[in-house]
This record gives sequence, structure tokens and C-alpha cells, in this order.
Amino acid sequence: MVFRSVALVFCACVLLSGVVRSEDWPSWRGPNRDDISTETGLLRKWPEGGPEKLWTSKDAGLGYSGCSIVNGVLFTMGADGTGEESNDFVIAINTKSGEKVWQANVGSYLENGWGGGPRSTPTISGDLLIAISSKGDVVCLSTKDGAEKWRASLTGLGGTIPSWGYCESALIDDDRVLVTPGGDNGTIACFNLRTGEKIWQSSEMKQPANYSSIIAVDHFGKRQYIQLTGQKVFGLNVDGKLLWQQDFPGRVAVVPTPIYKDGQVYVTAGYGAGCMLQNVTADSAVEKIYDNKVMKNHHGGVLLVGDYLYGHSDDNGMICQNFNSGELVWSDKKKNGSKGAVAYADGMLYCLSEDSGECYLVEATETEYKEISRFKMDPQTTRRNPQGRVWTHPVISNGRLYLRDQDVICCYKITE
Repeated sequence: MVFRSVALVFCACVLLSGVVRSEDWPSWRGPNRDDISTETGLLRKWPEGGPEKLWTSKDAGLGYSGCSIVNGVLFTMGADGTGEESNDFVIAINTKSGEKVWQANVGSYLENGWGGGPRSTPTISGDLLIAISSKGDVVCLSTKDGAEKWRASLTGLGGTIPSWGYCESALIDDDRVLVTPGGDNGTIACFNLRTGEKIWQSSEMKQPANYSSIIAVDHFGKRQYIQLTGQKVFGLNVDGKLLWQQDFPGRVAVVPTPIYKDGQVYVTAGYGAGCMLQNVTADSAVEKIYDNKVMKNHHGGVLLVGDYLYGHSDDNGMICQNFNSGELVWSDKKKNGSKGAVAYADGMLYCLSEDSGECYLVEATETEYKEISRFKMDPQTTRRNPQGRVWTHPVISNGRLYLRDQDVICCYKITE
């Protein structure tokens, strides 16, 4: 799978430890929407107390939005308070200094029992940014100064705001923007990136929006878009035509992003839903390979390295699962207690505990659970809802690790 709309930024610099390769992180879960970084030359072990912290920002606002990083600027979303007069906004932060560059309002604030504010991560393509507010405002902004280019409304497209607000991150594929309003007018809508003109809406699929984000894949040489809702996983061609669909028994909330490899699509969700792998042929015939409860991932995400999946499962803790067979390979046996998010770089898993805010480094191996280092994010927010947790995924970009807890973002150096 290739995120074609954004050119990756690579730089090689020779350090005492060898060659370091770096890259930007332009979207939810990175360049390929898989929480995989291709960076090398990163620390294999952290010093006691964690890697060197370069800066702390307290400008990010309330919410659980992730971080996108392009050309030395971090983009995320937050809310400026609570109540009817509050707004969701996009913020740009200089990655060298941690200083705010600009801020732009997106839409009105949505409160809920787990803490309000946006959950969506901005998506970057060239000089433009697409962001989605918790109430479904879709905006295109200039990455330079936050100037608004166009906007649309997911509810205006027939969608209904989900219980925890709109949480997906928009997909940019070449000159197209794809979003998930849900509803009878069509689950997915496609816009022209530059003009905001609606190109199509997928009227053959009328599922309500849930919380997952769309991926773009090259399936037997043809481009298609894959999305997961509360009850279905499905694929569309570039014109919005439904190619295939498969039932998926989601419950309460379906959050994790689908994973695609060699014609196979893997999905998972929490609340007892479990996981499922299906094979999709070149002519869109679907065959279920397995459907089990080994992985029940709530919202921390699952990633695939080689033939092995890594992520937190509600019953088993942090686990390794065989992608091809669905079998459990190893578990941390709930050593870490709480759920958490995970990212990957240079042979290591970067795991983040939702309860403590501890980040721990684990070898990405199929032999056993092997933790190498850990530290606790500090400072953490004083503004989080009592029922909220540290839910923003860790980001690895250009030799740095970024952790966020509501209004607080910490940047750590993870090279020598």
C-alpha cells in the first residue's frame, strides 16, 4: 500500500552509531496508515528516565487528536475549552522549538462523558491540510498559515454524528479527499482536494459512520478504498462503486483501521467483537480465512510487521498474533495492566499505556514478549476528563518521538 499523495522526506546523516534514515508522518498512523515508521538508526535502549526531552508544548487544547508532521511542522487538533461557546481548532507547532506557528478554528465543540474535543488527525498533502471536527465539519486549510480554502459538512451529506463524535481522519489520495459521513446518501464521500467539489458519494453502501479511517490500496493493480463500519468491511473502486463487502459483528464502537496485505484484509474491534481475516480475489470474491477472539483491539490500533500482528487485546494484554493463521504467538500476560496504543520503528514497538502514560520499548519479535525500556510521560495534563485516558497514539518522525495527553505534547530525541 502506498500513500501516493504525499512524498516522503528522507534524509541520511552519518552519526557515530551509523546511518540514520528519517521520514515525515503526514497522516493518521503515518505515511501508509499502518503505524509503521521506516526510520533506522534509532536508540535500541533508552537511558533511565527515558530519552532526552527536547521540548514541551501546552498549546494543543482538549481532545484526543493525533499528530501529523511535515517539513518541520507538527499539525494536530484541539478544543479551546468546554461548553457551547467553545471550538475545535487545528494548530501548527514548530518541531524544533515547540512554539505555536498558527491556529485556525474548524467547528463547534462536542462534549461527551469521556472528554470532549476532536479525535481526528489532520491529513497533509503538499501545501494543503484536511481536518474533521468532532461534529463533522470538513475543512481544507493552507499549511502555511491556516487560511481556509473550502469546507463541507458530514451531516450535510446525510450523516449522523456518532456517540463519541466524528473520529476518522480524512484520506487524501492524489487529488481526492475521502471521508465517511455515513447514512442513506452513502457511507463514503469523495471531494476534489483543490476545489472542494463533491465528486461522488457511495450510494450502494448506506452504513452509518463509526470510528475507523479509510485506507487506499492497490489491489491486483487496481486502486480501491477500504473502510470498516459498525457492521461491515467493504471496498470501493475509485468511482465509488461497491466492489465487495463482508459482515463484521461490531459492538458499541468499532475503531481500529483495517490492515491490507497481498489481497487479504484484516479487521478487529473491542467489546468482544474479535478479529477477522478475509481474502479478496482480483474479481472481488470474498472468502473468510478466520474469525476469532485472539485479538480484540478497542482503540489502540494493531500493526503488521512481516507475518505478525502486534497490538493490545482486551483479554490478553499486548500480544503477537500470526497474521496468516490467526493464532496467538505470545502475550505479555497483562503485565502492563491497561490498554494502550502502539507504533513501530527500527525493529521495536513503541507502546503507550492509557492509564499511566508510560511509554515502553518492546522488541518486535515472534519469539516472546521482551521489554527493553520504559519511561513515564512528564508532564501530563491537568485538564483531562476523569473518565478519559492517554489515548493519542505515539508518533515517530525524523528521529523524534511525540507523545500527547490533551493540551500537553512532549517531544523526545530517540537518536544518539
